[in-house]
Amino acid sequence: MDRRQLIGAGLTLAATPAFAASPSSLGELAAAKGIRFGSATGIKTGGLTNPKVAGILTRECRILVARNEMKMYTIRNAPPKVYDFGPGDAVLAFAETHKMPLRGHTLFWAKDEFLPKWLLTHDFGSNPKLGAERMLRDYIGTVASHYGARLTSWDVINEAIDEKTGDIRANVFTRILGRDALRICFEAAREHLPKIELVYNDYMSWRPKDAIHRKAALDLLRWFRDIKLPVDALGIQGHIGTDQSVTSQMTSDDTTPQYAEWTRFLDDAAALGFTLMVTEFDVNDRKVEGDIARRDAVVAEVARTYIDLTLANTAVKDFLCWGLDDRYSWLQSTRPRTDGLPLRPTPYDEAFKPKPLREAMAVAFRSAPNRA
Repeated sequence: MDRRQLIGAGLTLAATPAFAASPSSLGELAAAKGIRFGSATGIKTGGLTNPKVAGILTRECRILVARNEMKMYTIRNAPPKVYDFGPGDAVLAFAETHKMPLRGHTLFWAKDEFLPKWLLTHDFGSNPKLGAERMLRDYIGTVASHYGARLTSWDVINEAIDEKTGDIRANVFTRILGRDALRICFEAAREHLPKIELVYNDYMSWRPKDAIHRKAALDLLRWFRDIKLPVDALGIQGHIGTDQSVTSQMTSDDTTPQYAEWTRFLDDAAALGFTLMVTEFDVNDRKVEGDIARRDAVVAEVARTYIDLTLANTAVKDFLCWGLDDRYSWLQSTRPRTDGLPLRPTPYDEAFKPKPLREAMAVAFRSAPNRA
């Protein structure tokens, strides 16, 4: 059996060796295979002002992405047309100081709960379709023009698919414009960013319960291609959990990974002509029982399997974590453990020490096939 057949049969890959921190940075190891490794970061929630966080980022990363600083609810959080670029500019200044490219995230998050509250009751006028389109184009044009070519990539749209139905998610713009809202976003982005990578970003994963989401994502990519929309890449968030482990004895029918189906999904997306990237990787250990050593071992095992399987597809060019340290992980507040203990979902612990997850990632990058 070749490597993909082995994975497709549901067999585990080679075990991650006993933890010993690799002397090479994750960015160096990934770059040797033609992959850019990086992380999300931010001024407040991302801990960027902490020197230890900044040190890990500059040592490990070759690319960064703004965590919350470039989202609509940060930039335009009130009805008046006042744009607050301060937080995003601070992240960009850090990236430029350390000569790292920066990704923008996101021009349009397609969920009402993550849009500015004022927008949910906004009156788009007597011709709401015209008013909604004008607002989308104006906002995207203003933000895109502000950052211009100083960014390398933008998540133009985030999470536009309803994962339960496969339909385009209902939100303040799609309720008026339908699927055309997505077209308008990418057209506006390309108009102001003629040479910047434009990405559709979403959280479909390898579980059986994500089958509808995966199919819908491929259908959406086909639509992008068929109408010749300027979409360059598919961003795959990669928020996975340890209930998806094949060896942790914590699996269930709706969470056990579907290796062959995941490989097929990546292959199908790449065959449509899109670059692939993992944009928001972490491993939630909220269901793992036992001491820290066991929890870390399960996280490392799940991560190694996911990364090996995903990077086997050479269309995957970038791999970014959604934070590199446990202290500032978004999961601590949004997906807490029932026992109240801190989660351990990232390569560095809350004291900024490397963990087995970091070495599992290092081994996976060393093992990945070369990109062309």
